[in-house]
Amino acid sequence: MSQFHLVAPSGYCINQSAAQCGVKRLEEAGHRVNNQQVITRRDRRFAGTEAERLHDINALASLKEKNQIVLAVRGGYGASRLLDTIDWQALAARQRQDPLLICGHSDFTAIQSGLLAKGNVITFSGPMLAGNFGAETLNAFTEQHFWRALRQPRYSVEWNGDGPVCDEQGTLWGGNLAMLVSLIGTPWMPDIEGGILVLEDINEHPFRVERMLLQLLYAGILPRQRAIVLGSFTGATPNDYDAGYSLESMYEYLRSRLSIPVITGLDFGHEQRTVTLALGAQAQLAHADGQSRLTITGHPVLVE
Repeated sequence: MSQFHLVAPSGYCINQSAAQCGVKRLEEAGHRVNNQQVITRRDRRFAGTEAERLHDINALASLKEKNQIVLAVRGGYGASRLLDTIDWQALAARQRQDPLLICGHSDFTAIQSGLLAKGNVITFSGPMLAGNFGAETLNAFTEQHFWRALRQPRYSVEWNGDGPVCDEQGTLWGGNLAMLVSLIGTPWMPDIEGGILVLEDINEHPFRVERMLLQLLYAGILPRQRAIVLGSFTGATPNDYDAGYSLESMYEYLRSRLSIPVITGLDFGHEQRTVTLALGAQAQLAHADGQSRLTITGHPVLVE
């Protein structure tokens, strides 16, 4: 069985019972769950003081045991405050020696992007403790895809996508759209040429999603990619004022502004049903006849 090491660099875990349910579920499956004290930590809206949350991340460089899965408790906000004090080089050195399998999404995207930008460190965009492992019912699709990504040196995710026929290869990167946009112009924004960029978000109206995508476009980031894959945008329901403007119409507008393929429909993001993606790994994206497939290689895996 595996060892989970919890980190909480972002928001206070408001749903304490869900986090405890996640711990219990993992332990009952035979896994060890370490560093549980971070679950109850609180400083205002944050999961502890700046120093405590920073220590969560910097201490990863000195974790000793092998096969460690580093799991974020939840997202929220707070990781951005830590970016200029994280010891990126120590973390990168630890990863070269004996890679930790670091997993999370949402606000955690800021740290994942920093690791990729500063140390070429591959991490996993996937489930977190409270929202996913602590859900009332653990989504079987999510659990299956999580272990597939962490155990198989080559794995694929398939879905009923929408977009033009394509067959592209490149570095897989991205995560939460709002967090990536917040990193433009900073040292923690990965400089990826010819990549496959995956994006998702929550509680953003379609016009806000469009505005952030246009910022990535105008910053020259989107045109330099081989393809863009869009996941879930939960809570992006249009209203009466939109008069037909929707996520789908926004996707078409984005495609009209780009010469690279934009593929939609991936189960990825702030949903109970989500794939796990190795950010920084190599990927091949194929799409034809409404069928999409991402094949991912080059990421660290658990050693049996």
